[in-house]
Amino acid sequence: MVAERAGTSIATVSLVVNGKDRGRVSAPIATRVRDAVDELGYVVDHAASALARGSGDLVVLIAPDLSNPFFAEVIRGVRDTVGDRFQLVLSVTERGAQPVAADVRRFERLRPAGILVDAPAAGESMTASVPVVLLDAPGGDAPGDGAGGEAVNYDLSPAVHDLVRHLHDRGHRRVGYLDGTSRATTFGVRRERFEAECTAAGITVSEVSARADLTIDAAASATEHVIEAWQEDGVTAVVAAADTLAYGVLRVAGQLGIAVPGELAVAGFDDLPSSSVTAPALTSVALPGADLGRAAALRLLAMLDGTAPETASLPARLVRRASTGA
Repeated sequence: MVAERAGTSIATVSLVVNGKDRGRVSAPIATRVRDAVDELGYVVDHAASALARGSGDLVVLIAPDLSNPFFAEVIRGVRDTVGDRFQLVLSVTERGAQPVAADVRRFERLRPAGILVDAPAAGESMTASVPVVLLDAPGGDAPGDGAGGEAVNYDLSPAVHDLVRHLHDRGHRRVGYLDGTSRATTFGVRRERFEAECTAAGITVSEVSARADLTIDAAASATEHVIEAWQEDGVTAVVAAADTLAYGVLRVAGQLGIAVPGELAVAGFDDLPSSSVTAPALTSVALPGADLGRAAALRLLAMLDGTAPETASLPARLVRRASTGA
């Protein structure tokens, strides 16, 4: 019906409605097809198409927080890589919850071409009947390992080493750590690597602990409860497991008149775009989200095409800024 209304072939309609017309169908014809689709109220039944072909043309990205600028960069990397070949479907878990096996099972029923899972919860098996690639899901010490098989991860070690050396060079010998409440394995690895590097450098990590949800308000609230104890414990620098947590530390320091970095140095992980314009600008371990999304998409495409996968480990780097006196 759509082809008849648009005056074109069914094959042309298929290209247009599935978003594969770029470079294949002229703009005027594509416009006629879309107009016909709107007039007839036609909706593509991806589930039926998947059943007919045995697999779909959808790639599903499951992430814990699509509002976070980091995940926006991941999405951009995936979308730019899968291009016109696949339709990208985004799914966000409940606020504060990491993706779990049930999330993969839910989308597996749609028979997508593949599923990408960003920062899955620890201890969850993410295998499925379709290819699955995990993002930022380290399993053990090998940077390319992840629970459930294929994974793309950051190699944190060099950047964390540089961060600790940077703090040591600035005279810090006792530091605090603001952790996230997330179940994602990556947060445990960040803290473990940081503590190990501090031990090697002769820096003591304060036993005064603090954890917060990955929001500025939650981080500020957690900081308010421990900052006095940190000061009494001789802490001169605080490292947060994510930049959003570090923003909360900066807020509280500003409210209390604590000079950063004069009295308290602050650093984070992620290097979000906002970190270059905070007051002061935030030192951070850069974890490029777009590169992560791109690498994961390339790995998925390699699995689908039966070709050699791209490297599974991405280098992190330290970006020194004013919050640590850089």
